[in-house]
Amino acid sequence: MQKIQTNCNYCAIDCNLDFYVEDGRVVKVVPTPGYPVNDGFSCIKGISLDKQQTTTKPNSLPKIKQADGTMKEVSWDEGFKYVADKLKELQEKYGTEAVAGISTGQLTLEEFAIFGHVMRDYLHTNVDGNTRLCMASAAVGMKQSYGYDAPGYTLKDLELSDTIILIGANPVVAHPIVWQRILRNKIPDRKLIVIDPRRSETAKNADYYYEIKPRADLTLLYIISNVLIKKGWIDHKFIIEHTSNFEEFRDFVEAFTIDRAESETGLTEAQVMELVEMIHNGKAVSMWWTMGINQGYEAVRGVNAIINVCAMTGNIGKPGTGPNSITGQCNAMGSRLFSNTTCLFGGRDFANEEDRKIVSEIVGCEPQMLAEKMTLPYNKIIEGINAGEIKGLWILCTNPKHSWTNNKTFADAVKKLELFVVQDIYETTESAEDATVLFPVVPGIKKCGTYINLERRLCRMVPVLPRGENEISDYEAILGVAKALGMGKAIEKWETPEDCFNLLRDISRGMPCDFSGVKWDELENSKGRQWPYPEGREDEFKDDERRLYADGKFYTPDQRMKFIFEEPLDNPYKQTEEFPYIFNTGRGTVGQWHTQSRTKEVKFVEDVSAKKAYILMNTKLAAEKGIKWMDEIRVHSVNGESAVFNVQITDDVPYDQLYAPIHYIECNRLTPSNYDKYSKEPNYKGATCNFEKIQEG
Repeated sequence: MQKIQTNCNYCAIDCNLDFYVEDGRVVKVVPTPGYPVNDGFSCIKGISLDKQQTTTKPNSLPKIKQADGTMKEVSWDEGFKYVADKLKELQEKYGTEAVAGISTGQLTLEEFAIFGHVMRDYLHTNVDGNTRLCMASAAVGMKQSYGYDAPGYTLKDLELSDTIILIGANPVVAHPIVWQRILRNKIPDRKLIVIDPRRSETAKNADYYYEIKPRADLTLLYIISNVLIKKGWIDHKFIIEHTSNFEEFRDFVEAFTIDRAESETGLTEAQVMELVEMIHNGKAVSMWWTMGINQGYEAVRGVNAIINVCAMTGNIGKPGTGPNSITGQCNAMGSRLFSNTTCLFGGRDFANEEDRKIVSEIVGCEPQMLAEKMTLPYNKIIEGINAGEIKGLWILCTNPKHSWTNNKTFADAVKKLELFVVQDIYETTESAEDATVLFPVVPGIKKCGTYINLERRLCRMVPVLPRGENEISDYEAILGVAKALGMGKAIEKWETPEDCFNLLRDISRGMPCDFSGVKWDELENSKGRQWPYPEGREDEFKDDERRLYADGKFYTPDQRMKFIFEEPLDNPYKQTEEFPYIFNTGRGTVGQWHTQSRTKEVKFVEDVSAKKAYILMNTKLAAEKGIKWMDEIRVHSVNGESAVFNVQITDDVPYDQLYAPIHYIECNRLTPSNYDKYSKEPNYKGATCNFEKIQEG
C-alpha cells in the first residue's frame, strides 16, 4: 500500500491529507499529522475526497453541441481546434473583447496562470473568477491599506490571541480548522467575541455575542475607533512611526459618537463600551472576518475599518494579533495574484514598463503581447453578454448559473452565447445544461499543481490515482487550446505545470509574494512554505508559521500603513412596507459546499442534508403568520424574482430577517445585482423581501 500526501482543494485552509492507495484505488484518507495547518484533523469534506475516484461524467472525451441540439463526442484534438477556431472567429466578427472567461478559486496556481496567459495576453480579452464573489473586497482593502494584497497572519495566531473577535464569520460551519485552532487556544481568560446579525453556530459558542443590525458594521467600527481615540486607548508610538493619515481619520470619526450606536447598529452604549474595553484590555487582539463583511455594498471600507482598529491599537504584526481575512476557496490567494486579471502575474503593474519587461522575458513573449489593463469584472462580463456585446464564454470549475448573484441574469445570458465552453469534472451542473462545448477534466486527486492558502502557504497537489484513457487535467485542456490557437513561442515554456510553476517562481522574485526559494520537488511531502521565501535567504524564513509586518513596514511607497475611511453609504435596499424583511445568506452545514456539485457525491452528507431549499424564520414571526415547521412559502425579492422555500423555525434569526443557505439554486435567485464600488463584489447579503404562505392543495 502506498501513502501519498496531497492537499485538500475545497476551502482556503488547504489541509494536507494522506491518501493510502492500493491497486489503483484509495483505501483510506487520513489528515496529515504534523502539517502546520491542520495537524491530523480535517472536516468531513476533506476526508471524503476519495469519493471522487469516480465522477458523475459518463466518459472523458469532449462533446460539441450539434445543430439538432444533441451533444457529439469528439477527440480532444478536435475539441481543442473547435474552441480555438470559434474564439478567433468570434473575435474577428465582433471584436477582441467579444469572448471572455470565468474561472474559480479552486484551480491550481499553474492553471490560473496559463488561462490568464492564453486569454488575457494572447487573445487580449477579459477573464474574471468567482474569487470576485468572495475575496475581492478583502484584496482591494488590503491593497489600499497595506499597498499589496498580503494578509499578514498565520493560523497559529488563533492560539496566541487572548481576545478573538469574529465579525461576519462562522468558522464552526464554514472553516472547521479555524474553529479547531480557536479551541486549541489555552490562554487563561481568553475571550471569544462574535459580531453577527444571526446567532450562528459560532455565536452560540462565543463568550460574547453582539447582534448587530445587518450592514451596520462600518458604522460600529467607526464608533469603536472614536471611543478608543477619545479614551486614549491607542498605540501612539506605532501610529507615529508606522502609519499615515491618522489625524484625518481621527477628525473624521469624531462624528461617530457612542450615542448613535443603538439606533444605527442595534448595540447599546453599554455593549459598545464592553467591546471597546475588551479591545483595550487585550494583550493580543485579533479580528477575523469573512463573507459577512466582504459581500456587501461598502465592503472594502469595512475591511479598511477593521485594519484601522487593529493598527491604531498596535495589534498588527505581533503574535496573536492582526486584522485577518479568512479566505473562502482553496486557491483564492493564488487567483488574486497569479491569474493575470486584476494585476500582472505576481501583483505586478500592467502599466509599469519594467514589470512588463520582466514578465515578458520570463514567460517567453514580447512585452506588447501582455495584457495592458485590468479585466472587466464578473458583473460586466455577464452584463456584456446580455447586452449582446460578448458572444463567447469559457468557464472553468465553476457553476455561475447557480452561484452568480441574481442568477437568472446568468441563465438569460448563456442562452445568447454562440460559444459556451463548460470545463468541469461534472457534466451535471446547472451551468452545463446550456453548454455548446463540454470539456470533462479530472478531479484534483488525478492532477498536480500548487496552491496558496489563506495564510500565504504554498503546498503541492500530488496525483494519488492514475488517469484513465483520454483523461486530462484543466492545465492540459487549456494548453491544448493554446496550441490550437497557434500561440507558438508564446506557449513553448508552458509545457507542464512544473514548467509554469518555475516561470511564476521567477516572476515573484523581488515582489512581496517572493517564493523564488521554493522548489517544486521540495514541496512534495513537506509542511508547505509561506511567502515570502526568497532564494538565497532561506534560513531567515525557515519557520513553518510566519507573519508579516513585525517590523512595522508595509508595501506602500512610504512603507506606512494608510488609514482609509469614507462616510457610510445609504443602504440601497432599505426595508419598506412592500419588502419589510432582510434576506440574509450563508453556509448551511459543514458537509455542504457551495452549489453542492462535489458534495452530492458524499452519501453521508447527502443523507443528512435537506433535499429542498429551506429558509430560517424567527419563531415569533412564524407564529404571527401562521407558519409551521417545513411549511412552504414563496419569497419575493426586491430584485423582482421569487422562489419557494421550506421554513425552519428558530430564535437564531431576528424577527425581521430570513436566512437562506447558499447551497440551493433558489437562494441566489433572490440576491441583488448590486456591488461594492471598489471591489465589484456582489452585495449577496443585501436584499430585502416579503413572503406568502403557499396553501396546501
